Amino acid sequence: MKVTQIVFSPTGGTQQVLDTITSTWENQVRKIDLTDAGNEYSALNFSQDDIAVIAVPSYGGRVPAPAAERLTKINGNHAQCVIVCVYGNRAYEDTLLELRDIAEQSNFNVIAAISAIAEHSIMHQYATGRPDQKDRDQLRRFAEQILEKTEFCNEDMSEFQIPGNRPYRKAGGGGLVPKATDKCVRCGLCAEKCPTQAISRDHIKYADSKKCISCMRCVVQCPQSARKVNGAMVSAAALALRKACSERKDNELYIVGKTVQ
Repeated sequence: MKVTQIVFSPTGGTQQVLDTITSTWENQVRKIDLTDAGNEYSALNFSQDDIAVIAVPSYGGRVPAPAAERLTKINGNHAQCVIVCVYGNRAYEDTLLELRDIAEQSNFNVIAAISAIAEHSIMHQYATGRPDQKDRDQLRRFAEQILEKTEFCNEDMSEFQIPGNRPYRKAGGGGLVPKATDKCVRCGLCAEKCPTQAISRDHIKYADSKKCISCMRCVVQCPQSARKVNGAMVSAAALALRKACSERKDNELYIVGKTVQ
């Protein structure tokens, strides 16, 4: 069994979850990075002997738009697929269902779905330090159960149900657009790493608000810690989400015949 990670993880939380899952299978893993705007996704192909694990963060209850667009270019060729959405302990709403629809449109055979928690990429006081040891143990148990399912390649998945609604909730804008402080040395790393090419090397201190999806990749990657978002806006958003985010939520596995928490 060949395992391929297909991942959109601007700040690393989604990647942590995905690495925990795929490490359980003890197979060599290749990685397709959906944050790479220059990748030729249409050239990627799979065989029916492969298993793909597609993982994205939930942005406002939806699949991040660039991840969705890039996934549609990949030909799954009916390879088995596990989908994973990662969120910061608020809610993932339609993300998992949308991700399943995209995967199936790309000719993947979705055999399981996981929702998982990671530290919030903007409001770090929510889900701080997650995935933690309890999460990792649970995700490894999920992976073991999924591995059993891979033996039934031809099983009918038509009654495999996961949460979400169609039509999907309206996608929100980026909202919080990072800007550079006086610490910026114009190294250009933020422009190079931006998943949506919202930062121009010619105007390095600012991001195009129409392209920025508030993924915080530039904030995390900056070696000078020079990129910041408006602190007052973050505080206001954190206050609005306090009730929804304060109670610890569990990871979930959706697989044919059962839901596991």
